[in-house]
Amino acid sequence: MRLTRYFLPVLKENPAEAQIVSHRYMLRAGMIKQQAAGIYSWLPLGYKVLKRIEQIVHEEQARAGHIPLLMPTLQPADLWRESGRYDDYGQEMLRIKDRQGRDMLYGPTNEEMITDIFRAHVGSYKDLPLTLYHIQWKFRDEMRPRFGVMRGREFLMKDGYNFDLTKEDALHAYNRHLVSYLRTYERMGLQAIPMRADSGPIGGDDTHEFLVLAETGESEVFYDSAVTDIKLGQREIDYDDKVQCETVMQEFTSLYARTDETHDPALFEAIPQERRKSARGIEVGQIFYFGTKYSEAMGANVVTPDGGKVPVHMGSHGIGVSRLLGAIIEASHDDKGIIWPEGVTPFHCGIVNLKQGDTDADAACEGIYKALRLIGLDPLYDDREDRAGAKFATMDLIGLPWRITVGPRGLKNGVVELTSRRTGVSEEMTAEAAVARIAEIYANL
Repeated sequence: MRLTRYFLPVLKENPAEAQIVSHRYMLRAGMIKQQAAGIYSWLPLGYKVLKRIEQIVHEEQARAGHIPLLMPTLQPADLWRESGRYDDYGQEMLRIKDRQGRDMLYGPTNEEMITDIFRAHVGSYKDLPLTLYHIQWKFRDEMRPRFGVMRGREFLMKDGYNFDLTKEDALHAYNRHLVSYLRTYERMGLQAIPMRADSGPIGGDDTHEFLVLAETGESEVFYDSAVTDIKLGQREIDYDDKVQCETVMQEFTSLYARTDETHDPALFEAIPQERRKSARGIEVGQIFYFGTKYSEAMGANVVTPDGGKVPVHMGSHGIGVSRLLGAIIEASHDDKGIIWPEGVTPFHCGIVNLKQGDTDADAACEGIYKALRLIGLDPLYDDREDRAGAKFATMDLIGLPWRITVGPRGLKNGVVELTSRRTGVSEEMTAEAAVARIAEIYANL
């Protein structure tokens, strides 16, 4: 993409309404525009990052053997009356009536609807285990929407639901989701710590939240600092192997890590003092096992091998896809702007032409641009007739992890400059070597 043809409405000044870094930079970088309290339009740059995150989520769900579908945003209230949650959910639920006077709601979550789908089509243990998920817009009518996409009313979420014959099988699904979520967050350049949490209106006894440590987090968290040293990395995980998934689950959850709702001061005090930490955390996902809570209420039963009928064991598993943008920025920025991890960057590389209109500089930039495109990468070429300082400021603000700078002086020596946004370190090399380096970086993701 050439910047002269792109829609990138950057702001030079900090918006007065933005209270935290991610909201400020998303507005300044032209990623979002507020349409109403807690409701945003996603402009091209923000939408590109949103789709990158969504793609990683899809890939890791597929790797774990989970099956995508798509459920509607509007749901009939009768399903929620069956489960008993329609009146209990509270004012966060947006309740509406259609033109026939039927009670509807804008879905805040999908336990009822997915249970209805399951009971209509599955009746035998032979069809289990089964995990279905979708990525869809949700609406929760927050009393005080704030912090941009971190606490909006409309948000994009991946929510998945497992159906299993026994509690043992359902807990394996729980562990499988924990492993897949760890890999998902690591691919986005995040360390998201699974913490024992409160189940809230979803219900169930077993639940972990995934929290990214950040000063602007809405939750107070308490943890053993040793938990921050654990990484999943490039381990090969067999998601059908119950022992392997259980081992990873124990590794990541046996050390103390809890939100304020489940904090146990006595257990916390047992940790060596130098490892006792408290901080703020941003919730970016949660997994639940709630057994037969919904299947019993809604008649989601299967025939067992001996011919009996039992309600299936279920769990639900969510990732805040749109919220992740804010969390990544909160965890990865400096005073110049965003610093995108390579896994989610909207463009793989920025190209800055220091002297637009110079024959040699224009030709070199065109060559780099085309070479990157030919190997399947997506560069952003700043071909504006603007001063160098303004071009660098834009690149720093929007946070592309790598920048290739091309100018007449360097070209006389046969070199361009490759700069890391994260470290600020620049290297001079040939244009061909810069393209090869960028290709190598993204080939290893």
